[in-house]
Amino acid sequence: MRSLSALNEKAALLRLLGRLDEAWDLANEATRQARFTGSREQLTACRIRRAQVLQAQGKLDDAAYELTHCVADAETHDWTHVAAFARQHRGKVHFDQGNLEDALTDFTAAVFLREKAGAPTDQLESSLIAVAVVESFIAERDQAR
Repeated sequence: MRSLSALNEKAALLRLLGRLDEAWDLANEATRQARFTGSREQLTACRIRRAQVLQAQGKLDDAAYELTHCVADAETHDWTHVAAFARQHRGKVHFDQGNLEDALTDFTAAVFLREKAGAPTDQLESSLIAVAVVESFIAERDQAR
């Protein structure tokens, strides 16, 4: 249970089950382990997963703050997969906050990064669907004005 991948997997499963306090504890443990024994890229990926727990807890400002640092770190070091992962999830946080333009920017960037990285089709489709959904929300909002 001490392996980084096992900690991340269990934290994700607990988050999906709504056991957010336990997910938070494991996400923090994974982040600590990555900080001391992993690479900076692994640490950034763990921080993204921890931000997902913050989002699930409704701490959207904290999640956005954490993800913004993850995006900057990943893009600075050209970790394309990690940058796409961070952009996708920051886009979800922006969407939850009602910041549709920022969400669209992040989802569009995630599409570009995933294409560049040769990501699996399901990941690319996820980003493309997110772009389409946000565009439809923006169009509805603009029509209502």
